[in-house]
Amino acid sequence: MDGSLATAERPIAIAILAMGGQGGGVLADWIVALAETAGWFAQSTSVPGVAQRTGATIYYVEIMRPQPGRQPVLSLMPVPGDVDVVIAAELMEAGRAIQRGLVTPDRTTLIASAHRSLAVLEKAKPGDGRADAGAVLATAAQVAKRFLAADMQALAERNGSVISAALFGALAGSFALPFERAAFEATIRAAGVGVDGSLRAFAAGFASVSAAAEAVLVAEAAPTIVSGGSEAERAELVRAVQRVEKEFPAPARDMLRHGLRRLVDFQDVAYAQEYLDRVAKLAALDSAGNSYALTAEAAKQIAVAMSYDDVIRVADLKTRASRTARVRAEVAAKPDQLVGTTEFFHPRLEEICATLPAAWGLALERSPFCSGLVRKTFEHGRRIRTGTLGGFLTLYAISALKPRRRTLLRHRREQAHLDAWLALVTQRAASDYRLAVELTRCRRLVKGYSDTHARGQSKFARVVGALPLLAGRADAADWIRRLRDAALADEDGKMLEGALATVATLSLPEPVGTIP
Repeated sequence: MDGSLATAERPIAIAILAMGGQGGGVLADWIVALAETAGWFAQSTSVPGVAQRTGATIYYVEIMRPQPGRQPVLSLMPVPGDVDVVIAAELMEAGRAIQRGLVTPDRTTLIASAHRSLAVLEKAKPGDGRADAGAVLATAAQVAKRFLAADMQALAERNGSVISAALFGALAGSFALPFERAAFEATIRAAGVGVDGSLRAFAAGFASVSAAAEAVLVAEAAPTIVSGGSEAERAELVRAVQRVEKEFPAPARDMLRHGLRRLVDFQDVAYAQEYLDRVAKLAALDSAGNSYALTAEAAKQIAVAMSYDDVIRVADLKTRASRTARVRAEVAAKPDQLVGTTEFFHPRLEEICATLPAAWGLALERSPFCSGLVRKTFEHGRRIRTGTLGGFLTLYAISALKPRRRTLLRHRREQAHLDAWLALVTQRAASDYRLAVELTRCRRLVKGYSDTHARGQSKFARVVGALPLLAGRADAADWIRRLRDAALADEDGKMLEGALATVATLSLPEPVGTIP
């Protein structure tokens, strides 16, 4: 145990940062009950965040050993530099605790779950908007007296419980509080809710930090496993994997294998072979002298481009048994409990036309009367309860269009855009290799669906449209990279507009003469 905390004549201050649904309040209640059962004084308060996924609730607990003839005065809020234990139910919440000054190297034990729950701003940002988890891990190790981390969310899910139980176990395993493990477990039993699962998660959390008190354990996501299909399809997939090993350079193979899994899951093995064909054309233009950078980048971007988000894909993912199991695990549902899910769909006219056969979709787009009728019908969106037979069958019927995806208007347009992009990359590869690589990376601007997809394609077109202004310049690749970074920097495209204005000045003629 940490003797300094056990013998101090001051309160032990504990701050818990948790988002909605993570059981921060339960964890605070357990700590209070633990202390009061041992005869200590305890007090807890909470300050709600702005909203779920945009601000965590801070639960603050102070506990103090009784002093003869003295009555404690306990604080209602954590004071920077005066917190003994900080518990973060998500990695970036640990970073926010550090920013608030709640973590100090002379005092604070920081316990954090190493998993990520992406914030709204991270999801909304064009491109990869994820915050740098590595920076948080490195900073936490420097500024905390002790930093203990593990993927508490995964531990809880594997044991049929919620993250608060795993964090309570980690708190016990840190020995930051002067109570025995048995007292922690007795507190869970006394609560009387989900006892068995909570105890299992508690034990997992305890073991994750007590075995190596300063090790940071970050669970790696399991690779997607492609299974099912006919015997002929499985044999074709084996040939595709063998083709990766035989025909492509080593630096691109890992990404190609990921691409194969993604595209077989998206469509079928034949579609995955088309993916290899496209990458092979660019690989033929590549060389070891360039470290096969073009091939490796093409393996990634072509796979993403070919597995575009459409209504069929969304419906397929929402009706999978694996999603139902994940939702049940997230809410810690028992086998005899029913869990209902309501999906919100608000398709635009463009999505509806794109899901029709190409000729029908074009006809609907061109008909003012029909398109107006469709807009009026779907303008308020739909809420579909997939826990009901009708709701599930509606989405299942949409997902069943997967075999016909190649005949639909959306697929035709995606293929045309893909082919035009690859033709541009191929054209530039012989004369300016670096430019070809940067143009390949530009495809990451196009992602998502609906308005997000339309904005991404617009930004892509504007970045690529600057090529004539950069013709013949040795730094053309650098300028395309700057334009792409500007396009990814904000959603409304203001930084891209400024960068394009700068590029436009590069093509202006040099002024003649001098100013007297």
